[in-house]
Amino acid sequence: MNSLTIPTTTKLVFAGPLGAGKTTAIAAIADVPPVSTEMPLATGAIGDKVSTTVAFDFASVRLDGETTLFLYGLPGQEHFAFMRPVVLEGAFGVVLVLNGADGDTAAQCRYWVRALAEIDASLPLVIGITQTDRNPDFNLTALRRLLRDEGVAAPLFTFDARDREQTAQLVRALLLMLD
Repeated sequence: MNSLTIPTTTKLVFAGPLGAGKTTAIAAIADVPPVSTEMPLATGAIGDKVSTTVAFDFASVRLDGETTLFLYGLPGQEHFAFMRPVVLEGAFGVVLVLNGADGDTAAQCRYWVRALAEIDASLPLVIGITQTDRNPDFNLTALRRLLRDEGVAAPLFTFDARDREQTAQLVRALLLMLD
């Protein structure tokens, strides 16, 4: 990753709903495979997804010779919401990952922006939307309008969570917000 002013807290959290791509994004930029708490979905497969994070994901990436960024992924299911304040404690920012193939990405965005703000409204936020190619009705402009209406000033990107460079771009955008 490029050299930027690195925050003193080196904990970054990936948040978002079930199946958005948080675990995949973390794996894409991590130096080693993430420690994951993936378990089979109790209700059976949802599309191609057969497992879900039940506590959090954890990995790290070296930003420069001396700084390691610790990456945490929140579970997306509502019954694990109690983990959110625990995992977010001490984070310098959040990458909110949303699934653009979901028929109601705007509602997911509104829900997560509000849920994160309830925990820490001052936490810098970058939003990445995955799988937009699978939804011909996906509308980035509508999401930008929603963020404006919610009073949220957050960069908004579409990205492939499997792609190291595209995922790293979200992290760089967040770091630039801190500069």
